[in-house]
Amino acid sequence: MKNLLFLIIPLFLLPAAVSAATVEYDLEVAATRWSPDGELRPVRAFTINGTIPGPTLRFREGDVAIINVHNHLKREATSIHWHGLLLPNAQDGVPYVTTPPIQPGTTHRFEFPLKHAGTYWYHSHTGLQEQSGIYGSIIVEPRSGVAEAADRDEVIVLSDWALESPEEVMRTLMSGNEWYEFKKGSIQSVAGAIRAGELGAFMDREKSRMPAMDISDVAYDAFLANGKRAFDPGVKNGQTVRLRFINAGASTYFYLQSAAGPLRIVAADGPPVKPIRVNRLLVGMAETYDVIVTVPSAGRWEVRATAQDGSGHASVWLGAGEAHPAPAIPRPNLYNMDDHLLAALEDDEAVVPASDAVALAAEPERPLPPYARLRSTTVTRLDPALPRRSIPLRLTGDMERYIWSFNGKTMAEDGVIKIKRGEVLRFEFINDTMMHHPLHLHGHFFRVLDDRELADAPLKHTVDLPPMGKRTIEFEANESGDWLFHCHLLYHMHMGMARIFSYEEQGPDHVPDFGEHDQDPFYFMAAGSFQTHMSMGMASFMNSRNDLYTMWDLGWHEFDFEHTHYEIDLGWKRYFNPNLSTVLGARLTNEHDAVDRAFGGVEYRLPYLIDSFAQVDSEGGVRLGLGKSLRLTDRISVFGEIEYDTGSEWEWSTGLEYLLTKQFSLISEYHSDHGFGGGVSFRF
Repeated sequence: MKNLLFLIIPLFLLPAAVSAATVEYDLEVAATRWSPDGELRPVRAFTINGTIPGPTLRFREGDVAIINVHNHLKREATSIHWHGLLLPNAQDGVPYVTTPPIQPGTTHRFEFPLKHAGTYWYHSHTGLQEQSGIYGSIIVEPRSGVAEAADRDEVIVLSDWALESPEEVMRTLMSGNEWYEFKKGSIQSVAGAIRAGELGAFMDREKSRMPAMDISDVAYDAFLANGKRAFDPGVKNGQTVRLRFINAGASTYFYLQSAAGPLRIVAADGPPVKPIRVNRLLVGMAETYDVIVTVPSAGRWEVRATAQDGSGHASVWLGAGEAHPAPAIPRPNLYNMDDHLLAALEDDEAVVPASDAVALAAEPERPLPPYARLRSTTVTRLDPALPRRSIPLRLTGDMERYIWSFNGKTMAEDGVIKIKRGEVLRFEFINDTMMHHPLHLHGHFFRVLDDRELADAPLKHTVDLPPMGKRTIEFEANESGDWLFHCHLLYHMHMGMARIFSYEEQGPDHVPDFGEHDQDPFYFMAAGSFQTHMSMGMASFMNSRNDLYTMWDLGWHEFDFEHTHYEIDLGWKRYFNPNLSTVLGARLTNEHDAVDRAFGGVEYRLPYLIDSFAQVDSEGGVRLGLGKSLRLTDRISVFGEIEYDTGSEWEWSTGLEYLLTKQFSLISEYHSDHGFGGGVSFRF
């Protein structure tokens, strides 16, 4: 009998053993010069196995993944995070936080089981490498087969592409340079406000000391689908196709719309959802959606991914024959914030339509994500017996200084949120900024909630927060270790909008290793002018809250540099918020009856974005000043300054600038001490 059991038991185990497998991949990270479609100027990029995006890694639920990541970069470490997968903490791939960085010339072996099915992706978590090409897709097929089958199954990885290095993009954002807004056609001006019929709203914004609103931060040179601006997967007319969209953009939300009719959503962030139809689908960075499209019997049909700010799009073409482009999406009205605030308010108060037809008819031109309509195919309600804790988290930031934070503090200032295994955490997000933020939690799925207690609330790993909007999520703390939580807008995370969820079970003395995530590097900035009669400007090393700077004011007559009058400040500025900074420094001068001195003071922003300052120096002198710049058209700005010094008394200037390039403008200026002249202004 015992021998018979030994023969029978393996027969019961055989199906499980056959269905599960060990699947191994090798990923080769290398640097090259690359251009999407070969049409743009090639720039330094990172490839995985020679391509951007990297290869699709395909598994079956229950498989064991073995992935060898080979770093062929000469001087740079790299990393790979397996976005959306539930896996052991040490395999999460965030350098230092969970996994050692992959040093140049070395290989790291990842090994983990595939616990759940769906569409996921992978990307670098080192520096800004994700922007330059280190990303790819992961598909985990369900063990029991796909519930919503289609004739074809295609992965579409969306991304954004810049000819500038991501480090230069980061420096530009910190410097406050308006070139990206000009390049995208979204720069705000008096003339633009008049054309839009929004001059009153423009002036109200200035009065309230708010900078001009923009939908996105960066002006990209291309938007890509599978590394191309137009991608054709070869789907035939009459077929149904499951398009697995992954937004791997560094800082671009995309609207999806098909010329063939509404998109049928069947999965979100991996898990399946009860199918719904939408005309337009807003996809945040790091989100994934599976949609089903039926290709009409004749013609070539576009599924378009349009950048949320309207600055460009990528295309997926289905079928063959006469081209049918998808409808263009209206560009946002940037002069009137009411439209954006109303969208967030309506989202908070959303009533779920009775049917797809009602929802499609009521869908706005620029919809928010359809979270209110998403429903899981299974019960997701958490055990009511578990202890519960609510944590409010405000999203805060400063577009001008480019500081991004939670509750007013960056990762470097307050980086850890302690959590306890076995509790249910409910996070109540409040967005105090005028930008969308896609928030991603590593190692966990969370339920996206509204005012109703839904048994089938959708499970996601990334959630969008609209401008001035609210969102509530909850999850069970059922892991261990340290897990990163951050805004998936790459440059926001890099400048502080991140936290580590640290399990208390690691002990009271445990301190997470932040790695690079709590660094606050200094960047060099310079701006000024060189004119026929004078030169003024400032150069500084700047991080999130400190400027180490030199400011100069040089005056001469007819290029007589031997008799140059100068005043040079060497100082430290401490930045508190957009309206308040303090300064401390030394002033060097050869002005008549003036001596070198130390000084300290305060800078304060007044209504209508008027900059003011007050300083006291070591000789008992006082200096007060006001300054204002106003953009008249996309290219023309007018500016003026006035100051009073107890030693030199009144000084004032006014001028005009004409924008030429990112770095240079033409300038003409009258200065009360130096007279009238003109030349070139610069920004670096």
